[in-house]
Amino acid sequence: MKNFKILFIAFLVATIVSSCKQQQDARRPISQASGSFMKKSAERNKKLIAGEEGQIDALIKSNPKVKYLASTKGYWYTYLTVNTVDTLTPKKGDVAFFDYEIRDLKGSIIYSQLELKPQTYLVDKQNIMTGLREGIKLMHKKEKVSFLFPSHIAFGYHGDDKKIGTNQPLLCTVTLNNFISEVAFKKEIQLKKDTLTLDQNNIKDTVTN
Repeated sequence: MKNFKILFIAFLVATIVSSCKQQQDARRPISQASGSFMKKSAERNKKLIAGEEGQIDALIKSNPKVKYLASTKGYWYTYLTVNTVDTLTPKKGDVAFFDYEIRDLKGSIIYSQLELKPQTYLVDKQNIMTGLREGIKLMHKKEKVSFLFPSHIAFGYHGDDKKIGTNQPLLCTVTLNNFISEVAFKKEIQLKKDTLTLDQNNIKDTVTN
């Protein structure tokens, strides 16, 4: 009986060890597949970016009279209106007021300036297109700049679910009308509210009298 118990325990231990080994072996292909997927995905992204940059490079070369500058952030830009007087540019904690339009690389309008309307943007505190967020920070007041954005710093794989398609590089023309500190902006808002309240009270007094 004692020998039987020993044999039974030995069999049980062997079964558990074998089961664990099988589970570990079963997991290996999943890990390998996952790593392979990530590698292929990275390769596809590299090819995609290279393809889009090739399109942008062809566009730039097609009009050598227009001088485009390359940004370290992965986009290209050219000045249409330059401000050589001011030295300050928008930074985090500022509020920027700008207009812009969006075109495809063929020059066809996707969104006009009228459609997009004047923009009020809290620098680095609001969620906007990555390229646009970076581009605005190199502009001076009253400057107009055209940017060429690859899709990975524009609207990416999903587009905007409206007019901008999947992995679409864009040409954005931006006019920075002004920028002020967020503190000054809040004071302006409060002043407008106070003025509106005062006007409403004056109207009430006039009607009452």
